[in-house]
Amino acid sequence: MQQTFEAWITPVMIGGLILFMAFIIWDLARKSRAGRFGTAMLFIVLGAGMLGYILKVIITWVLERGGGV
Repeated sequence: MQQTFEAWITPVMIGGLILFMAFIIWDLARKSRAGRFGTAMLFIVLGAGMLGYILKVIITWVLERGGGV
């Protein structure tokens, strides 16, 4: 039961954390009046870590399913 709960809740909580961090980046851009280009740069630079984590999860999932080379 506990393993099932952990396997289910971990991706949900990490997804929530990623959404919260995206909100923080958006709020930072809004409060600093960064403009469109500045907001885009904030999301690209600060969001790169989140994107890296998401890609890691996707690649791991594909490899575990035998979808590798």
